[in-house]
Amino acid sequence: MNHCINEEEDRDTFFMKKACSIAEMNVISGKGGPFGAVIVSPLGEILGEGQNQVTLQLDPTQHAEMVAIRNACKNIQDFRLTNCTIYTSCEPCSMCLSACYWARIGKVIYGNTREEAKSIGFDDSWIYDEVGKPIIDRSLQMVKKSVVGYNNAFSLWKNEDKKIEY
Repeated sequence: MNHCINEEEDRDTFFMKKACSIAEMNVISGKGGPFGAVIVSPLGEILGEGQNQVTLQLDPTQHAEMVAIRNACKNIQDFRLTNCTIYTSCEPCSMCLSACYWARIGKVIYGNTREEAKSIGFDDSWIYDEVGKPIIDRSLQMVKKSVVGYNNAFSLWKNEDKKIEY
């Protein structure tokens, strides 16, 4: 795709406006929450876009950033978005931030802060807090259960010569 950037606005402004426009249209259309994201290559090409689809898809992982990452990876046929920039209408939640790291995104540029999201009913600060706690102190019960063969797949992976590491 070739996107013309108005000479009066810089690249970051152009793509941030795009992400915010996606978020606005998502609310207006009634399809989901007020979140939009755009992933841009180092050369300025939009690789993927996304909007919040949690309620539309009945899937709590369908945040704008996650949708944009999935679309970008599919479009370039690679699970790495090395040195790409994600423009997102809101500071990513811990899930989306983790996905940015896993995708090797180089920069996150965001509009609204977590505090602003909290003020309209999207409070995920407790998740950030939970992730930093020792497993024993988390509100989500986690139990390690070892059964015969539980680590077979790990052993196979460790010894696999043709694996694609990520």
